[in-house]
Amino acid sequence: METRRPQAGEADAAMSGLELQRLCRHQAGRALLEDLSLQVAPGEVLALLGPSGCGKTTTLRLLAGLDPVSSGRILLNGREITAEPAGARQVAMVFQSYALYPHLTVVGNLELGLEVRGMPAAQRRDRIAAVIDLLQLQGLELRRPAQLSGGQRQRVALARALLRQPQLMLLDEPMSNLDAQLRDALRPELRQLLRGSGHPAIYVTHDQQEALGLADRIAVLHQGRLQQLGTPHALYHDPANLFVASFLGRPAINLLAAEAGRQLALRPEHLQLVSQGGLPVQLRQREWLGAQQLLWLESSRGPLKLLCGADQTLEEPLEVSWRVDRELWFDASSGERCRLGPL
Repeated sequence: METRRPQAGEADAAMSGLELQRLCRHQAGRALLEDLSLQVAPGEVLALLGPSGCGKTTTLRLLAGLDPVSSGRILLNGREITAEPAGARQVAMVFQSYALYPHLTVVGNLELGLEVRGMPAAQRRDRIAAVIDLLQLQGLELRRPAQLSGGQRQRVALARALLRQPQLMLLDEPMSNLDAQLRDALRPELRQLLRGSGHPAIYVTHDQQEALGLADRIAVLHQGRLQQLGTPHALYHDPANLFVASFLGRPAINLLAAEAGRQLALRPEHLQLVSQGGLPVQLRQREWLGAQQLLWLESSRGPLKLLCGADQTLEEPLEVSWRVDRELWFDASSGERCRLGPL
């Protein structure tokens, strides 16, 4: 493993929180993660977002000390932990699987780690009571995991991680086993809890809605490389490249036929039906989405998706239009953003 010794004064100047400096992980001649640099402030929630195999879990394993770093540095509150063993890092993980002991009660699952670390019984009781109150687990103390709902089990797993009083919290798709309604209910609670901890948190997910709704900032990864780092609003409205624009957004962004070596992209909600002067389209399919409807259209510039109100009336012939300032232009070869707008 290649690391660099900090120069005099560097540790003192390092930011409080988490810092990754050109982090790489290579295995069997393949780059799983390449040159990742970013900072996460205390109390900030950073989501790692991307498709399977993009480097999200690899990054988490490097931070947790489960895999060795090929090159680069990891600093936590100014202390380099790149080569430290997992148990010495003061890092806690919450996994996709709850990993609770089925034969132990909620209190038993919470107490076991504290007991192993030699914490006195009275202190254990106080710490457990505080975290049970924080995560609203009152009345569940004597239940076993099989007697808990998915959301309750997830809160127990989170409580167990918090009891370690970590300097860094790592969460690996912790809500992927929950139904959509429960995820929606837990998301604001989890966001408030993580931000209130005062420590940086890394949240790994492939679910863009989860990342957009929970994170302060999002790092979009693709094929082991960072594509863009920014707030949810910035990534959605000002994507750096075509991959970010296409990956974020439901329904997916419209890609119109390339012209002069450039690709035009438009969000479905930025298209509007007009009576004349627009691009002629034909209706292929309609989906009802509650307060909205999604129209699948065909045009001379390719297929389009348009989001409009559920009470929008459709009168043939159909035409669509959009504001010029809503257009996103990308280089057709590289996929990088073009800032000059239409020709």
